[in-house]
Amino acid sequence: MAVPVEEAIAALSTFSLEDDQPEVQGPAVCVSVERGATNSPIEYSDVSAYRLSLSEDTKALNELNTLINEGKEMGSVLYTYRSCVKALPQLPESMKHSQADLYLETYQVLDLEMSRLREIQRWQASAASKLAADMQRFSRSERRINGPTVTHLWSMLKLLDVLVQLDHLKNSKASIPNDFSWYKRTFTQVSIQWQDTDSMREELDDLQIFLSTRWAFLLNLHAEMFRVNNVEDILQVLIVFAVESLELDFALLFPDRHVLLRVLPVLVVLATSSEKDSESLYKRVKINRLINIFKNDPVVPAFPDLHLSPAAILKELSMYFQKFSAQTRLLTLPAPHELPPQYISLGNALTNFTYQRHYLIINHIGAIRAEHDDFTIRFASSMNQLVSLKSMDAADVEWCKEVKGNMYDMVVEGFQLLSRWTARIWEQCAWKFSRPCKDPISTEPPETSASYTDYEKVVRYNYTAEERKALVELVSYIKSIGSLVQRCDTLVADALWETIHSEVQDFVQNTLATMLRTTFRKKKDLSRIISDMRTLSADWMANTSRPELELQSMQHEREEGKGLIFYPRAVAPTAAQIHCLQFLIYEAVSGGNMRKPGGLFGNAASEIPANDLKQLETFFYKLSFFLHMLDYTVTVTTLTDLGFLWFREFYLESSRVIQFPVECSLPWMLVEYVLESQNAGLFESILMPFDIYNDSAQHALVTLKQRFLYDEIEAEVDNCFDIFVLKLSESIFTYYKSWAASELLDSSFLFALDNGEKFSIQTMKFTTLLKMTRVKLLGRTINLRSLLAERMNKVFRENMEFLFERFESQDLCAIVELEKLLDVLQLAHELLSKDLSIDSFKLMLSETQENISPVSYSSRLALQIWTEMQNDFLPNFILCNTTQRFVRSSKVPFAPVQKPSVPYAKANFYCGTQELNSAHQSFARLYSGFVGIPHVLSIVRLLGSKSLPWLIRALLDHISTKITTLEPVISGLREALPKSIGLLPFDGGVAGCKRLVKEHLNWQSKSELKADGVCGIKEIGTVLYLMGLLDIVLREEDTAHFMQTAPWLGLIPSVDGQILQSQGSGDSPIVTLFKSATAVTASDMGRSNPTSLHTISKQAEAADLLYKANINTGSVLEYALAFTSAALDKYCSKWSAAPKTGFIDITTSKDFYRIFSGLQFEYLEESVQVPPTNHDMLGDSVAWGGCTIIYLLGQQLHFELFDFSYQVLNVAEVEAAAITQSHKNPHVGQGWEALLEAMKKARRLNNHVFSMLKARCPLEDKQACAIKQSGAPLHRVKFENTVSAFETLPQKGV
Repeated sequence: MAVPVEEAIAALSTFSLEDDQPEVQGPAVCVSVERGATNSPIEYSDVSAYRLSLSEDTKALNELNTLINEGKEMGSVLYTYRSCVKALPQLPESMKHSQADLYLETYQVLDLEMSRLREIQRWQASAASKLAADMQRFSRSERRINGPTVTHLWSMLKLLDVLVQLDHLKNSKASIPNDFSWYKRTFTQVSIQWQDTDSMREELDDLQIFLSTRWAFLLNLHAEMFRVNNVEDILQVLIVFAVESLELDFALLFPDRHVLLRVLPVLVVLATSSEKDSESLYKRVKINRLINIFKNDPVVPAFPDLHLSPAAILKELSMYFQKFSAQTRLLTLPAPHELPPQYISLGNALTNFTYQRHYLIINHIGAIRAEHDDFTIRFASSMNQLVSLKSMDAADVEWCKEVKGNMYDMVVEGFQLLSRWTARIWEQCAWKFSRPCKDPISTEPPETSASYTDYEKVVRYNYTAEERKALVELVSYIKSIGSLVQRCDTLVADALWETIHSEVQDFVQNTLATMLRTTFRKKKDLSRIISDMRTLSADWMANTSRPELELQSMQHEREEGKGLIFYPRAVAPTAAQIHCLQFLIYEAVSGGNMRKPGGLFGNAASEIPANDLKQLETFFYKLSFFLHMLDYTVTVTTLTDLGFLWFREFYLESSRVIQFPVECSLPWMLVEYVLESQNAGLFESILMPFDIYNDSAQHALVTLKQRFLYDEIEAEVDNCFDIFVLKLSESIFTYYKSWAASELLDSSFLFALDNGEKFSIQTMKFTTLLKMTRVKLLGRTINLRSLLAERMNKVFRENMEFLFERFESQDLCAIVELEKLLDVLQLAHELLSKDLSIDSFKLMLSETQENISPVSYSSRLALQIWTEMQNDFLPNFILCNTTQRFVRSSKVPFAPVQKPSVPYAKANFYCGTQELNSAHQSFARLYSGFVGIPHVLSIVRLLGSKSLPWLIRALLDHISTKITTLEPVISGLREALPKSIGLLPFDGGVAGCKRLVKEHLNWQSKSELKADGVCGIKEIGTVLYLMGLLDIVLREEDTAHFMQTAPWLGLIPSVDGQILQSQGSGDSPIVTLFKSATAVTASDMGRSNPTSLHTISKQAEAADLLYKANINTGSVLEYALAFTSAALDKYCSKWSAAPKTGFIDITTSKDFYRIFSGLQFEYLEESVQVPPTNHDMLGDSVAWGGCTIIYLLGQQLHFELFDFSYQVLNVAEVEAAAITQSHKNPHVGQGWEALLEAMKKARRLNNHVFSMLKARCPLEDKQACAIKQSGAPLHRVKFENTVSAFETLPQKGV
């Protein structure tokens, strides 16, 4: 069934297209079907309908405006002109015969460029002629109007400004005469074959004169002005108007003020160069007023990278206008480069320091910041009132008028703020261009920074860090206010138009009516003008749509003298109406006298009372701003356009380079400053400088109309944005990494420090940038959030790769540091994941460890740990049983292991900052000299349940391998033993026993076998002790896991400490919970699909079985001992041969315990030598390995009975007792105290190992030999225990 269109539209209206992206960019072009402020017509086509004798004036006005627009296009051609000669090819010697063809091609290329210059030459002649004729028209005695209108004055000034700028451009462009000289040379070569070239040569000569003459535009204008009659009157009117506008700040927007500053010195030169008395000018305008204006603004912006100096213009033009050269007071004004450099006040003179305070934004940023905050608050309040007003069905008329009037005032204030702020940027840039940095300080290497271009001196090295900060702030304020005002265009349009309508109607229907009844009643000429103003703009229709009672009430109020009250309408006056109203007010005030002293509204002798004159003046300047309000979008665009900060055409030509590096680009300098300064308050404004690129690209395409400039901007933007994303991602990563490292620092460590605040992290506002999904750049929409997410995924993976490479270049002691750094990285990932969608940390870690497959039980880390154990840890580390630590032996000949060098990385790949790196490295150094429980705990946590079994199996296989390797060693040592070894006699004492043992252990030729045997037993002991540490750690982990799962499984402790089921044989709490939920859901008939809860219930049952099965987990140590026992079964018959008689053989036995006893005796004897050797080489692992093998072979009792060192200790005890009874000092002079002490220590260690083995692996059924009741011997009991037992760990109690 088709949905009706109305319902579909209504459904669409319920969708919200808004998102949570913050507004941190400048105003963007949007499409809207609502009413908005539009550009008013400027042709003044309806002026003739008002019959005010302005037809001739408006016709000339339109011609001037046309010339202004054409002149701006000519200015674009000159400003963007680049030399064609530089691109011309040079022919090699082999192609000299093609020289004529090259000249022809060159001529055709240059002729196109010269045609544009000819067009500029013709245009300037036409413009000068029309401007001069227009001025002469107002200087004739028979003129029909009392002077030009204000609009006409502005048009004259703007056209003169265009001529001045074009002249300045022509004088500054060195590439134009260079290209012309080539053009003339090629013309001479190619015109030989042409006929009738006289006219072309004449045109070429004219163009040459035009291009080679400085200030050709002004000289031609001067000649045109004074050709017929003098125009001093109109020039003086223009000067008076410019001076008053500058002194009283009548220029509403900054472009108008800059126009006045640029044309005023030219007007003064033209006015004083006439044949008449030039001193008449200074009777109307005191020369001190001009001097103050020129002093206050010594630098005036002209083009983006070109500035004008009024003092320099006056000095240079004095050479061309002889009469002006007598004006010494004006000619002594200092140019910008002539300003005194002292930073002190020289009397009343303005010094360089004074100008810097005026021009540099850093000196005004505090006031600007306060203005911005105050305006933003009040504008938001006005907008809220306006929105509330629109949502109300009926509201009080006066309140409506107040709200809309307040909104109008706020928009006007916003325009004025934007105008002042943008003007400050223009003027600071002009000041910087006029005062280049003399001694640049570069951070680059000396060989790359030997010379600096002029552009680097005026931009790159001419802005201090504080100045860049202030400029970033101001750019963000301009763009934010511009965006704020632009977004509400359609919302405030009606309010603005109604307010303008109300202002005009109140003035013409009330104020002027009062003036007609009082002031102008008997003044016919003024009354006629006032009546014309009312006829021109009064909207009588605003009073006809009212109810009759209201009209009667209004008539009654009118009779009582109250003003008219009319309904406001959103009908704004046209530009022609505003133009005519200004003309009529000008006529009423000026009285037709252009030479009237005091200015427009400052005539003390005027017939109009001061109060009425003030009202006319106020309304006059309101009319001027109405045009800007009607051109709302155009005004906002003009006031927020900062594209001039990128252009550098003049310096490209003077530096003779194709383009400057990106480091010299002011927009990128601002972005780079924010990134490097790490200023938290500026990061939200980091995208604002990119709007400068938007403005410059728009200016290049629309105003300058040059595609190559846009291509250069686009190339720079692509490069800069890539660098921006890279550096921003690094800053974000560094911040979150530092945040995580700071959070993981030990609180007691921070508390003990006096300067612990240096480890705290300044809060940065990255959340705003991480939400940006639509960054508008050169017409494109860029998803910054997606780019940052991609970059963050890459950086996290690179950081993990670095950490693993760093661990691979170190020994096993660095495993704790690896875990800590991974913990920091994981916490940083967790913090960042709250604001940005990135890959899971587990996935990244699995990728880095190459352990993604579910059937891959090994991993990169597990393989590295095993490799490190095999190559370094097992052979080179020794055990200290007391501290439960393995330390590197200083006596073992270190076998060099090929390891990669420690990779280099920035501080953010460690803990973020240097301070945090130092703090964490101080903790890491505590674990760098040993391997103990902390390291085993790190191994367990890092490998997890997936890769840890693989490592355990590798270690157990190593035990099996070592046992296999020991078999020939043990056999070789057995062969060297005598066939009969009896008990050591007591009568020989310790010395005799020692000598007898030496005779038995005839292993001098078996030193290599002996060393291999001891090292093999040591490595077996090391692995078994490591298994013990691993068992301790795993039990701690299992206990913590059990405490978390026990309440859900219904497990409680009993009286004797055993585990009881709280619900007997019933279900656990988690199963009961989901079963009851499933039952309730199934009984609810309103719920149609209880499948999901049923599935969850089944999953709960599976989880219950899984977790209960893992409660009684096996012991890793017990399993390792079982594995070792199974590995020894193969050699049990060789190492533990059954006695032939069935009884213990104390003379001929060569079992393993005999071999280990001999090895231990010699090992102890060598350990007490000076300097000691063996113990520092082998440690306590030998005892663990040897005793474990002895115990598992069932030879513990034999070893304790027949061990050589034990027997020596027994003899020593008996000997010591006998000597004690004879009152002699035992062992005096014999030197055996150290050896006996070492033997006692070894016996204590062996007893400790045996007791541990008995506790963890009891062998009551594995006695070496037992006696049946019948008296027959019973040999060692066998039981099934194979290496494959690893597949099922033995469980306690099973």
